[in-house]
Amino acid sequence: MADSIALDIPTDLLVPETANGHGIVLFQEIFGVTDYIRSRAQDLADLGFHVLVPHFYGRQGDPVIDEGADGLPRAMALLQELDWEVAVADGIAALEALRAHPDVTGRVGLLGFCFGGGLAFNVAAAAQRKPDGLVSYYGSALPNLLALAPDVPVPSLHHFGDSDTYIPMTTVRDIEKAVTSGHDDVTFDLHPGAGHAFDNPSPMFHHPEAAGKAWARTTDWLSTHFPGA
Repeated sequence: MADSIALDIPTDLLVPETANGHGIVLFQEIFGVTDYIRSRAQDLADLGFHVLVPHFYGRQGDPVIDEGADGLPRAMALLQELDWEVAVADGIAALEALRAHPDVTGRVGLLGFCFGGGLAFNVAAAAQRKPDGLVSYYGSALPNLLALAPDVPVPSLHHFGDSDTYIPMTTVRDIEKAVTSGHDDVTFDLHPGAGHAFDNPSPMFHHPEAAGKAWARTTDWLSTHFPGA
């Protein structure tokens, strides 16, 4: 069942048929709230989570961009037009709004892909009341956010491919060092042969083996950190 929560940007709220009491704010890729993002939101709802999907391009007309090579320049341009600090504030507002939902009685986490993985990390750092967990898939902004790592003391899971041509392996190792240093509950998974955005089903990005293993690891991690999931 899909609904919404009133924020300054559009949102989708997926209400599970059998709720576990927990919530997840799902952060989009640079292509917008695509069918792929909606399908992952449904996957999370099927696990029992209330899932809130903010439309971070809502202030820019809420476009959805083709996930192939033809759409990539437009998606990159949209990202350049985005006011990052406003997006962080929107993410914090989404986190607080989901916490305030009467049927969300347990923990609330953040999960993001690519652009959304970095944005979720920044939201976790900036939020006064921290999320209860963070899952970041190949967070594209993380190389510019490493100074925030001490401000993200929450359990986290990070996925990267070892064949990512967008984030070099030397940078991935810098990210790993920053997010794991001084934190007891950080899992950093490196997926052999996978490039950037490997979970996206577009033929341009998809790595079926890595996507399957990463999602299995994600669901296991969620079941551990969100009891009853």
